[in-house]
Amino acid sequence: MTKKERVWSVIQGKEADHVPTGFSLHFAKEKASGEEGVKSHLKFFRETDTDIIKIMNENLVPDVGEIKVPKDWDKIPSYSLRDDFMQRQIEMTQRIMEQADGDAFAIGTLHGVCASAIHPIEARYGYEKVRELFCTHIRENKAPVIEAFKRITDGMCQLAAKYKELGLEGIYYAALGGEMRYFTDEEFKECIEPFDRQILKASREAGGVNFLHICKNGLNMKRYEGYGDLADVVNWGVYETDFSLKEGQRMFPGTAIMGGLANRSGVLVDGTIGELQDAVKEIIHTFGKKGFILGADCTLPTEIDYARIKAMTQAAREA
Repeated sequence: MTKKERVWSVIQGKEADHVPTGFSLHFAKEKASGEEGVKSHLKFFRETDTDIIKIMNENLVPDVGEIKVPKDWDKIPSYSLRDDFMQRQIEMTQRIMEQADGDAFAIGTLHGVCASAIHPIEARYGYEKVRELFCTHIRENKAPVIEAFKRITDGMCQLAAKYKELGLEGIYYAALGGEMRYFTDEEFKECIEPFDRQILKASREAGGVNFLHICKNGLNMKRYEGYGDLADVVNWGVYETDFSLKEGQRMFPGTAIMGGLANRSGVLVDGTIGELQDAVKEIIHTFGKKGFILGADCTLPTEIDYARIKAMTQAAREA
């Protein structure tokens, strides 16, 4: 099987010749975008040999000024593919796809509505402050916040469709909002879920495959139980959330599962190459090969030796 055939087989619920792999990391800031971003991605893909190549996205929704009260969310404009940050991501993706291994299964990172709403003001207030601000504003006057989320979502729907046009198989959708320490279940259902679903649906309608990444820790995974109809692959913090691969398999029946390794601790970071390969084989032996992609809870450390990732890929092929 080719890498692409291998991943497609798993998505379709079949057992591939061996378990495919998919890992990613954030490149150093000066090497994350533009021509340097192209070089960073190609080097990573060549040296790790993973079946899935995931194009990162550091071209974020830009700063819009201060947002202190709910009405300030009116500063969030409508977005389209014509915006500079979108154009930069499209151009980088195009350049990568022109040179990347055509045998691999390619997906593009798309920040979900919650993450994309954080980006315009995160540098001003800090990550935790922004998350708390969301909650405060939604509880004080949610209408302008929701309208801003709608405008962000419309732009992300366009990017999801454009990725497919550029030759990617689909999107890696980074979902936020499931953490119990921020939104209530009711707030999530009203203010986050409809927009998540809108973007995932837009990707599907464009012919794309959806990798749903449920980000962060302290999750109420039940919030995502209904997302299975729009996800082809689901990935979450198994170790961060204490929600096992098998539990995920039961929650998302008929959907492929990606994961198995803690991304910033344990054997992936501290073990010898031999210990790491043994751990990979044990994970595959325990979970099984059907409907499974080997990955990690989230992005790997920027400074990790690519040889460690290559070793995991080799171990998966031997398991």
